[in-house]
Amino acid sequence: MPAAVPSPAATSPLPPAQRMPDGVEEYMIHRVMQRVDVVLDQRLREAIATVVQEQTRSVLPRLREEIESVVRNAVYEAVADELASGQK
Repeated sequence: MPAAVPSPAATSPLPPAQRMPDGVEEYMIHRVMQRVDVVLDQRLREAIATVVQEQTRSVLPRLREEIESVVRNAVYEAVADELASGQK
């Protein structure tokens, strides 16, 4: 024999005399979800910023090496080109 599905009134956490007027429960749920959305947005932004900072710190030494190499090669090429054009 299947179990009977209780009516919403039977599952309400509030006694009948303390139930909210029609529409108030939906309004409260909407307001709570808005607050949750704001908090989640803020916390996710903070978490993402932390991860990005950690990743940046770990990549920074390699990035500096790469930039130093590129600048050094550019200077060598520029000096070599200048010396070559001065000998003509």
